[in-house]
Amino acid sequence: MNPFVMQYRKMKCQLRYLASYLDLDPRGNQVVRRTDFKRCPRPVLLLHGFFSTRRVLEVLEHRLRREGYCVWSIHLGGTMDRFNTHRIDELARKVQGKVDRLYERHPEMGPLTIIGHSKGGLIGTYYVKRLGGDARVRSLITLGTPHRGTRMAYLGCATLGWFSRSMWQLTPVSPFIKRLGEGAFPRHVRLTSIYSRDDAVALFPSSRLDVDGQPNVFNVEVSDVAHGELLTRRAVWEVIQRELALGYADEDAVPATPPPPLPVALPAAFAVSP
Repeated sequence: MNPFVMQYRKMKCQLRYLASYLDLDPRGNQVVRRTDFKRCPRPVLLLHGFFSTRRVLEVLEHRLRREGYCVWSIHLGGTMDRFNTHRIDELARKVQGKVDRLYERHPEMGPLTIIGHSKGGLIGTYYVKRLGGDARVRSLITLGTPHRGTRMAYLGCATLGWFSRSMWQLTPVSPFIKRLGEGAFPRHVRLTSIYSRDDAVALFPSSRLDVDGQPNVFNVEVSDVAHGELLTRRAVWEVIQRELALGYADEDAVPATPPPPLPVALPAAFAVSP
């Protein structure tokens, strides 16, 4: 087969996959506030990914709320005031401001956990690592986050890069990704990357953490899970539950030996390299 035809078909499949992931509903950030921050011992902040809205977090939010967590999210803005297209560092500063103001109003709140999907995980990482977020955050869980950048961002640059600077930040060679990877992650914050080799957006091994010698950094692989499904699949939710319990030191909620189907988080330093 003609190599150009093969390349065209491959790109067509990738675009179809991306279209299924994107959430273009203009009402996607209109969510009802249900959290009582006056009684909030275990707050969890959810951050969604690029060209998406808070609506994609509904399933995860419902599960967390059912388990007694105080769940909230942030309207990240972007193109037409939605879709999370702004620069990662700018959005991390927005998160910083929102979190600081919330704790000023409710100083009795417990330590924060952040769960970030895709680009949302990089926003959380920048906030914790570069903006002093480690003073508030107990643990950070990322879902399909391209910590090393992703080759799929080149396709995004060709199609969306003219209005979204963050697309250029997500490439494997971007100065932003390289600078963010420099230095150790704060040792008193638990960092876990949950990823899948079947993720066609954060292509393996881009979502694997590579920070040697840090006992607080973990990688967990889940099988047969697509990028958007990291927010909804029960196998992923079971990992999130365990990581939350470990982050909040809830020893009673953590089984001594995880069940066989559930992936075990390994320190990044000991994880098998691709």
